[in-house]
Amino acid sequence: MRHIRTILEVLLYVMVFLTIQLFVTYLVGGIQLYIDDVSLHDIAARAANGTMMPDATGMIIISVVSSVLTLLLFLLLHWTPATRDYLLTRPWTAMAWVVILALGTIIPSTWLSEQIPYDMPAEMEALLADMMRNRWGYLAIGILAPLAEEAVFRGAVLRVLLRLFDKKWHWIAIAISAILFGLVHGNVQQFVHATLIGLILGWMYYRTDSILPGVLFHWVNNSAAYVISNLIPNAEQARLIDIFGGEQRSVWLALLFSLCLMLPALFQLFLRLKKKD
Repeated sequence: MRHIRTILEVLLYVMVFLTIQLFVTYLVGGIQLYIDDVSLHDIAARAANGTMMPDATGMIIISVVSSVLTLLLFLLLHWTPATRDYLLTRPWTAMAWVVILALGTIIPSTWLSEQIPYDMPAEMEALLADMMRNRWGYLAIGILAPLAEEAVFRGAVLRVLLRLFDKKWHWIAIAISAILFGLVHGNVQQFVHATLIGLILGWMYYRTDSILPGVLFHWVNNSAAYVISNLIPNAEQARLIDIFGGEQRSVWLALLFSLCLMLPALFQLFLRLKKKD
């Protein structure tokens, strides 16, 4: 009975997360179309056939509103516990290593994504690029998205999954939460990237009972993507070899350098990430 209840809780959390995003998407998209003098009949038709595509400003509004609603709901209903317990341990050195680990994963995860054949639709690619180059896009992608996603997938989903498994089987709970995290990203490339990153985020949550290390890691990851998009022309289409001037050797060296960040950071976090006594 306890197992069934836990599974239902996990499904509830994920469905609520997706429902909020879907509801806000249709609401904001419908308002945008109405402002553009599209008839209510045509708005309903577009909603029915899935062609209600907001512009970049609309997508930013959708992301901000859905993240805020998600955070409020999960915190107010105590689905994600909000405590200062981990901060009271003064984990500043550990958090610095979290930043180093996040920086070390950027190039390897990008390289891995490039090995997976996937052509993002041109409209979606242009929309994402416009969001990344909008100053308000950083609020949506760099700040609120990490908070909301960590609250849902670590603070709620993983928290209840860990009840099902003994300590020696905790990786099963972490893996399930990571896979769910990957699935909600909606395409093969992002699924692989988000699932692997989700394993790291889940491990940090398991070690601390806090979403704060994951939020910090997630913030660094998303912020790096935002900065790169604004520094490198057509970054959304560029491959690592293009960024490194066409030199494959430079790509391998960058991957090696990343490992020199990742491995010591993982070792230090293994030593330093601990639950509050």
